[in-house]
Amino acid sequence: MSIKYVHTNLVAKDWKKLVYFYTEVLDCIAVPPERDLSGEWIEKATGVENAKIAGIHLRLPGYGANGPTLEMFQYNSIDKENRLKISSPGFAHLAFAVDNVELKVKEIIHHGGKPVGELIVKEIENVGKLIFQYVTDPEGNILEIQKWEV
Repeated sequence: MSIKYVHTNLVAKDWKKLVYFYTEVLDCIAVPPERDLSGEWIEKATGVENAKIAGIHLRLPGYGANGPTLEMFQYNSIDKENRLKISSPGFAHLAFAVDNVELKVKEIIHHGGKPVGELIVKEIENVGKLIFQYVTDPEGNILEIQKWEV
């Protein structure tokens, strides 16, 4: 049996605004068609009563046509109670490698993101120098912007 990673789902408050951020700032590419999902089958699959889902897949930067995607979905009703922090169990952040961490962080903040921590430069023995900073996208999802120098 073979296995292949295909996508990560990100539930958005406003999927179109978040798609704009990820395509403009992080070079993701929209992969049509847009999704407009509803009906008994989606309710059974998600366990969400009266679920209606809209969104699209985004090809992650650095991968070809068959690379993994970020599945950007918006539900007709959102659970506002459950908000993860960097230290919460489960998925914590998405990481993007860039040429210039400081510049990309400034761009993210300019487009509505916020810093989570400070810019860090750390020499990792036998690996190289890591430059990184945690920030959020405009909806508060945590991103790691990083560069390795070997």
